Amino acid sequence: MQRPLIEICVDSADAAYAAEKSGADRIELCSSVKALGGVTPSAGSILTTLKAIKIPVMVIVRPRGGDFLYTELEFESMIQDINFIKQAGAHGVVIGILTADGKVDMDRNRCLIEAARPMEVTFHRAFDMVADPVVALHDLIHLGVDRVLTSGQQKTAVDGIDVLADLQKHANDRIIIMPGCGINQHTVRKVMQHVEPKEIHLSALKTVKGGMLYRNIQASMSSDSSNEQEYNVDVADTDKINAVIKALE
Repeated sequence: MQRPLIEICVDSADAAYAAEKSGADRIELCSSVKALGGVTPSAGSILTTLKAIKIPVMVIVRPRGGDFLYTELEFESMIQDINFIKQAGAHGVVIGILTADGKVDMDRNRCLIEAARPMEVTFHRAFDMVADPVVALHDLIHLGVDRVLTSGQQKTAVDGIDVLADLQKHANDRIIIMPGCGINQHTVRKVMQHVEPKEIHLSALKTVKGGMLYRNIQASMSSDSSNEQEYNVDVADTDKINAVIKALE
């Protein structure tokens, strides 16, 4: 079994650096991975990450959490973000816009792709929300997207393994099918055997206690009634990355 390229989703320069040291081949840089599923990171986070590591960095361009139907102003912000990301020197962007009836928005995605080139373009898991994945896949091929990140329209890549295998056949080497979501040392070999992907994607973040000694238990920075999260931080789960790499040997 040939080892696939391993892309790790992280939300900070520190996590990207740790992932690179653990053997990651590429980074997807986001913000609010756990809370929102990943949105566009700050300019500072992008620039610092690009300076800190040598492996390719793909930056997500998603202006908010929620669905993938965007207003004119949100779309304009995505164009501006792509212009900045390209100027910063990133390897590529991760995008996804849908129409209200669950199709790939051909016009808007084409605009984003044109703005992004010559960077690489990944279509993210908005793909898992389309009405017909095969039609959507052919639309992305037509647009010239480099790869699609998908769990096979299920909660995990293992649950969607049959759809992933079918998409791999339809792709026919015209686009990369990159399975993601729920891939770990226990599931990665099954995904490899059934789908035979060239690339895989995993979120390798774990929550640890922060270093604050003084804690004000009366206040919270979020709507969560518990303020425990105010004193926790997400870091790269290097043990998970190492375990996945070992499982592929």
